[in-house]
Amino acid sequence: MSVTSDVTSGATSSVAHGDLALRDAEPGHAPAPPLWSREFALLSLAALGVVFGDIGTSPLYALRECFHGEHGVPVTAENVVGICSLVLWSLVLVIAVKYITFVMRADNSGEGGILALMALVRSKTSEGRDTRRILVSLGLFGSALLYGDGVITPAISVISAVEGINVATTALEHYVLPITVVILVGLFAMQPLGTANVGRMFGPVLLVWFATLAVLGVHGILREPAILNAMNPVSAARFFARNGVHGLLVMGAVVLCVTGGEALYADMGHFGRAPIRAMWFAVAMPALVLNYFGQGALLLAAPGAVENPFFQLAPGWAIIPLVVLATLATVIASQALISAAFSLTRQAVQLGYCPPVRITHTSATEIGQIYISSVNWTLMLATVGLVLGFRTSTNLASAYGIAVTMTMAITSVLFFLVARELWGWSLAHAGAVVGLFLVADLAFLGPNLLKVHTGGWFPLVAAGAVFTLMTTWRTGRSLTRARLAERAIPLADLLRDLAAGRIPRIPGTAVFLTGDPDAVPTALAQHLRHSPVLHEQVYLLSMRTRDVAHVPAEGRVATRDLGAGVHVVMIQLGFMQGLSTADIFKALAAAGHAIDPERTSFYLRREIVLSTKRPGMARWRERLYARMLRNARPTAAFFQLPADRVVELGVRVEI
Repeated sequence: MSVTSDVTSGATSSVAHGDLALRDAEPGHAPAPPLWSREFALLSLAALGVVFGDIGTSPLYALRECFHGEHGVPVTAENVVGICSLVLWSLVLVIAVKYITFVMRADNSGEGGILALMALVRSKTSEGRDTRRILVSLGLFGSALLYGDGVITPAISVISAVEGINVATTALEHYVLPITVVILVGLFAMQPLGTANVGRMFGPVLLVWFATLAVLGVHGILREPAILNAMNPVSAARFFARNGVHGLLVMGAVVLCVTGGEALYADMGHFGRAPIRAMWFAVAMPALVLNYFGQGALLLAAPGAVENPFFQLAPGWAIIPLVVLATLATVIASQALISAAFSLTRQAVQLGYCPPVRITHTSATEIGQIYISSVNWTLMLATVGLVLGFRTSTNLASAYGIAVTMTMAITSVLFFLVARELWGWSLAHAGAVVGLFLVADLAFLGPNLLKVHTGGWFPLVAAGAVFTLMTTWRTGRSLTRARLAERAIPLADLLRDLAAGRIPRIPGTAVFLTGDPDAVPTALAQHLRHSPVLHEQVYLLSMRTRDVAHVPAEGRVATRDLGAGVHVVMIQLGFMQGLSTADIFKALAAAGHAIDPERTSFYLRREIVLSTKRPGMARWRERLYARMLRNARPTAAFFQLPADRVVELGVRVEI
């Protein structure tokens, strides 16, 4: 049943399309398994297969681009040792110190990622409104940049692995692009299996990959042990002294060795902090350092190998098997960014920056393991299009890096505020730590800004588009609520009419979703206009998303009896939580209101937004918001409401 009419009176009513976006019901976090237990080992292996794929496949192209890229330096012994030193200390400072040691401590009830960090800052900062708006905008733009990175990472990782075929034979050169596209399509087709299942399949493969990295690296180092001089940070300083400004520009390629850091943080909610830390220090970091040093040793002995030092590090008979293994590893590398995109989208929905989407939970124990079909297939189309457009990994390297480095810098700024406001660090303490992080972030960001004209424009355009959609949805929801509030009917007026018997009552129960428990829901006002009778029991269900990931069960539900059979039920949820119909009935029963689902009707409003000249957004943004609203997942489907118990009442809203 659907009724449409103009709004002449009424208030904010049902939580429709983002007044408070709630997702399907979900389990809570399972208790962390004990260290060194079988469960911890399996979880760590799955984490290895999902979280470290991106950074784990950087050796395929990172060192090569330092010498072979747009701003590459000559392959001299001093430059090789200097760049290997930069790679080592970048891994130490950015990944081991910044992300693993510090930033992962800034979790929001176990959830990581820049949106979770933004929500943490927004809830704790004591700054003024303008400052908070700036911080929120920074967090949103950082998350939008990560979507751009989520498109580029699968493209550059897979194509760089498949290009290894050219080392063995040039006969298959024309098949590199078709093979890459087929592999990428297969990767995205696997996502409905769930992060944990994919991780269990990928974990053993990536364990073999890291072991191979280490073995190849040791083989190279034994040939030229002089590369071990790169362990001395003085070698990095001397590199800058010799190369000057050109040496600084090379940092735009060095950053490729740490591009998985932000995804590592965003994927923390999938597996937890401990398994990720264990796998980094025990497996990933040692293997990466050994391989980079092995490639450096190869270049010391054979500078001509700079065209593809990774594959030429292997003996001739091993190249084809290594291409196969590298291809599998790069497929896995893409998983980290895909999983991060799912997590970011869920957080954006819950925080009101994204329309409701269908979210499928793929684990009965880990709350963070989800699948979002619309995000998955959009990423697939964008990634395949990027491969076909740029065609080689070297071309893609020009587009890579700028999104990651901007996000890393934004994360550092937000972390500074968490350290100051939440942890109580002194200005000197927080400034010293974050200042060190920003030195590295800006050293990486500066050279990447020079890549804008050669491909760096793509992640900026993609991020700008996502940022525009997120802010348009958020602002549109605020304008819609404001317009409806202008015509709000005080709840006290309804209660007086009910007490005086001016509104006939009929048997049954009605539930009206509302964003303002002190005003008559718009759907209720519309219902009385078209059918001036009301059920004997009326529940005004108000739900609020807080800036924390999870709200404990004991503080989640509060009820208020207004008399005349009218009750207000207020439910508070974290941005990683949500409700289905069954959960609503359970919450009401726990509060002492047992309701028969077969005799309950749910009344929702369906908004029809009209763009006008009234103050608000630009007209093109208002039209964009109206289109997003029309295409958003219906509220009834979002809450899994029984179709035969739902009444939708349309309202026209001028913004």
